[in-house]
Amino acid sequence: MAKIKRVYSCKDCGGQTPQWAGRCGECGAWNSLQEEVQSPASSTSLETIVRHTGYAGEQKNDVQSLSEITSEQAVRWTTGLAELDRVLGGGLVTGSVVLIGGDPGIGKSTLLLQAMAIMAKTSGISPLYISGEESLQQIRLRAERLNLEQTPLDLLAETHTEQIIAVAKERKPQVVVIDSIQTVFTELLQSAPGTVAQVRESAAQLVRFAKSSGTTLILVGHVTKQGALAGPRVLEHMVDTVLYFEGDNSTRFRILRAVKNRFGAINELGVFAMTELGLKEVSNPSAIFLSRSDAPLAGSLVTVIREGSRPMLVEVQALVDESPLGNPRRVCVGLDQNRLAMLLAVLHRHGGITCSDQDVFINVVGGVKLSETGADLAILAAVLSSLRDKAIASDWIIFGEVGLTGEIRPVQAGEERINDAAKHGFTHAIVPKANAPRKAIKGIKVIAVQHLSEAIDALK
Repeated sequence: MAKIKRVYSCKDCGGQTPQWAGRCGECGAWNSLQEEVQSPASSTSLETIVRHTGYAGEQKNDVQSLSEITSEQAVRWTTGLAELDRVLGGGLVTGSVVLIGGDPGIGKSTLLLQAMAIMAKTSGISPLYISGEESLQQIRLRAERLNLEQTPLDLLAETHTEQIIAVAKERKPQVVVIDSIQTVFTELLQSAPGTVAQVRESAAQLVRFAKSSGTTLILVGHVTKQGALAGPRVLEHMVDTVLYFEGDNSTRFRILRAVKNRFGAINELGVFAMTELGLKEVSNPSAIFLSRSDAPLAGSLVTVIREGSRPMLVEVQALVDESPLGNPRRVCVGLDQNRLAMLLAVLHRHGGITCSDQDVFINVVGGVKLSETGADLAILAAVLSSLRDKAIASDWIIFGEVGLTGEIRPVQAGEERINDAAKHGFTHAIVPKANAPRKAIKGIKVIAVQHLSEAIDALK
């Protein structure tokens, strides 16, 4: 009997070591090594794989000259959900591999079931939904709740990678959904499903099949407590598109964000609302993020951010209170805490306003995460409003990047942001001087500032 070989694999980077250690030697992560049983695949397993999949992993590709290769427009299939198509860059591309991650219960399976059902019903495409976590009866119950039980959608409950590829080769679907990649295993390895080696090898086989056959592949991945996709980080490099499905369980709104996309823009944002009949698209997300009180309040104002290809209005709230502690607290929700510390230092150095003895709390309403610097000036204005206990008029909009020398730097698509604010009824805008429109915009007065001191004077 062959001796069992045990190795320790890092769940973050996939690195292997023969002995356990508290820290991974390749990526430096602590307590990330997990024991695995690894032994070479037997000849019987290889014969089974060849019989199921039809290939043994050895493919010969011809060398071609760059000038002889024709560039053809990639075929895109619309999913029937405009917000999902926006994040994907216009739809699903043939032969592409999409990875969707999110917290358990956030709505990944619901979103994909709706999208595949719409594609099967309206576009004539034959998708194949493969579930490794739920039985077909459970999927049927979800489809009944969503009123999709009469949709001609093919389902399969399978976790064997070779069997999945064999079924896909036989039925030839245009789109295949794997829910989820953590449950799939391959006979090439004898380790348990969900381990780093199994996830990596199973995904590699599925990606090779998708690229060789032109089938669009959608993989569902779980998210760890640290917010990263479970399994090795190499999984994100193997796919073409990585989407994160985010949301707070206390609210019904869900945000789909693209962090990698070879066929479209990154940082695109799609907004959905979870209802009894599934996920509904929110075509105007600014309306839901601007559910403010009628009377202006101190420490609350609106800014315009740009996520992907469209501007979006969000409310920024600040609370500044006298601190009983020796080290005042800096708490942020939806903003990088280091960014806030830097902005407060700029406010003290170039604005003459100190918060060294005050607790500062920042909240971005609606669960939105500010990933750009265009909201810097709005954050400082909210802090100043709360510190002075003086409300800013509810029809004012503020945006701009604040530099370390106190200058107000321009942001991308400034005039487009002003136009979007004017459409929502805002009458005054404090913007960087370089973003001031050349022609007056009807209904809104633009106040262009070049330094932080000018913005503070404009708010008095």
